[in-house]
Amino acid sequence: MTREKLRAKTDLVADKLLHLGGADYDKDKNISLEEAIATGNVARDFGIEEWDWPQGVGLYGLYMLQEHEGDDRYLDFFENWFQSNIKKGLPSRNINTTEPYLTLLQIMDRLPEKEMYEKMCVEQANWLINELPKTGDNGFQHVTSGIGDRNGVILNEGQLWLDTLFMAVLFLQQMGIRYNNQEWKNEALHQVLVHIKYLYNKNNGFFYHGYSFIRRDNFGGIFWCRGNSWFTLGITLYLERADDLDEGTRRFILDTFRAHAEALRACQSESGLFHTILDDPTSYEEASGTAAIAAGLIRGVRLGILDESFTVCAQRAIRALCECVDDEGTVLKVSAGTAMGMNPEHYKNISIRPMAYGQALTLIAFAEALRSEL
Repeated sequence: MTREKLRAKTDLVADKLLHLGGADYDKDKNISLEEAIATGNVARDFGIEEWDWPQGVGLYGLYMLQEHEGDDRYLDFFENWFQSNIKKGLPSRNINTTEPYLTLLQIMDRLPEKEMYEKMCVEQANWLINELPKTGDNGFQHVTSGIGDRNGVILNEGQLWLDTLFMAVLFLQQMGIRYNNQEWKNEALHQVLVHIKYLYNKNNGFFYHGYSFIRRDNFGGIFWCRGNSWFTLGITLYLERADDLDEGTRRFILDTFRAHAEALRACQSESGLFHTILDDPTSYEEASGTAAIAAGLIRGVRLGILDESFTVCAQRAIRALCECVDDEGTVLKVSAGTAMGMNPEHYKNISIRPMAYGQALTLIAFAEALRSEL
């Protein structure tokens, strides 16, 4: 893999993401919740225009690439995106609609109407603390957007999902750092520890997709690739900014991450990708989870919390991801949005579709590879 080829692939993927456009959101009014959960085919999740988690991850991928380049190449796009959504009216507050705030927090000092954006971010952080429903152990209940109703929510009562760490906890931590708000920083740390407590499998190093405080189990007990990758990448972003952790807590999180990284290395397929169910080679290989895993491993090495040997695993993943990018810049082999499942077939039957987050996570992986000169 030459640097020139990787650079060309990165530019293709970014351009495709910028021009994904919207989707026919009215289609969601005619789909049942059961069908949406079974297939992942929710119109809201396609395109780059809507204020929700797929688009929020898309924004963050562009932001990470912009930071790597050291300029403001996407700033006009960001401003237009946020202004367009504000004009349209924001959807319901929930875990997934928190994700766009992570990028807004990073760029708002460079935008006009900074005070308005600051007020929005502060209100969202306070909502997470004071109004978001909580599970047992005061975990963040993974409340998601309604299907076909921008103002509605799906409560997912008593449920922890690993996705929450990337969708909401990173934002809360970084808000705490920006405003020196100890309550926000403490709550972000609490959520990291609660999610490790209930979702980490110490026998194999993988994470379950979720935990139910009502069922008192991990649903189908599935080790879903993209879910695990939210931790792989997300925890490196968290640790990079968590300067005030006490030594015992930092070591606990680091030990968990390192064991997790070892488990991932051991299950990587011959192609360099990871299977959508990590420990099931009969499940399809999936690109978005592979991308976030690769980015997390590269960052881990760069931050000095993983040894250099993990570079080999990351390089294999980057090469495989390059093969997933077609001539138009579309990242292939990306699974659609994935709700909680009770059996392996649920995850195997999620459709494979080009998605904003597939583009974005691949961008993050490529940007990290370029930065580390893999």
